[in-house]
Amino acid sequence: MSVRCPELVTMLGELIAINSVSCTQPDWDHSNLPVINKLAAWLDDLGFSTEISPVPDHPGKANLIATLGSGPGGLVLSGHTDTVPFNEERWHSDPLQLTERDNRFYGLGSCDMKGFFPLAIEAAKRFLDRDLQQPLIILATADEESSMSGARALAEAGYPKARYAIIGEPTSLKPIHMHKGIMMETVRIEGRAGHSSDPSLGASALDAMHAVLSELIGYRNELQQNYHNSNFRVSVPTLNLGCIHGGDNPNRICASCDLEYDLRPLPGMDLDNLREAISQRLSPLADQFGVSLETHALFPGVPSFSNEQSELVKVAEKLTGHQAECVAFGTEAPFLQQMGMDTIVMGPGSIDQAHQPDEYLAFDQIKPTVAILEQMIARYCL
Repeated sequence: MSVRCPELVTMLGELIAINSVSCTQPDWDHSNLPVINKLAAWLDDLGFSTEISPVPDHPGKANLIATLGSGPGGLVLSGHTDTVPFNEERWHSDPLQLTERDNRFYGLGSCDMKGFFPLAIEAAKRFLDRDLQQPLIILATADEESSMSGARALAEAGYPKARYAIIGEPTSLKPIHMHKGIMMETVRIEGRAGHSSDPSLGASALDAMHAVLSELIGYRNELQQNYHNSNFRVSVPTLNLGCIHGGDNPNRICASCDLEYDLRPLPGMDLDNLREAISQRLSPLADQFGVSLETHALFPGVPSFSNEQSELVKVAEKLTGHQAECVAFGTEAPFLQQMGMDTIVMGPGSIDQAHQPDEYLAFDQIKPTVAILEQMIARYCL
């Protein structure tokens, strides 16, 4: 039995009510299939051709490709179906229930970014009985907040094909044409435990890690001297030493130590080259301290994104009245760009409300978003 597509606020409430957290910690991680199936049912009802594509090697995770019309080219309206974990006790309302107050819709994912789907669908409704010359594609992806496995799978498959793409991340409806990349890496050192009264009895992983920290700080200084982009508020690549764990008692030589760090490269900096440079700097420390030292990526990383002076950027600037900007956070844009799409990031809500208690979407963002998306669909699909 078909499911009727409801009105906008009902759609938003039903999506928020589904726990679709994605997380590297298994206890938090949830399937996104309930969100995907609900969106597919609504879009089926509106006449879209829907395809649910499981993400390889990620059970319970899938992308949705919903297409209205046919032919080459066309416009993709893209969003991710997952959210970050949440601290329910810090919310002033149930995070999994849509709550209206202060001219805002509160709920987990209201702006980042389940809220984009009802607005994209609302804009699409205007064109259901029109003869589209190029297709309109609504794309819903998995695991953006953890591994970006959904967008990676699409890029590897080279599907869907389109000419233009708008990713509806919360940007306060300002077009974003550039962002930094993201690398999250770990260094693991295995030494040898022993009595602290005689250092020769062991090999201190903490001593070796001290040298690793010095090398990484030195490398950070070199990167910031050699790379600069004034388009970004923080105009240099950053390397944040995020967390460190090692040892178990003051009177034991530390046998193991782990460090995790975050590196945000500028456009033009290659992730693999950065990893290789770091590995070359750190490898000699293993012999120097008599330990084993391994470096690993916590996830494959997100490339930087740059799309200056494209047609879509210029159109978005004209429609919104905002000049295109750069941001430090990562998105799925480089993966859609890899598939040949002229891509921008632009959506309702502010990134300032994302990833924190009492996330909300302001009422005054809704009508302007729908209006801009309608104009984009008319331009690129009619």
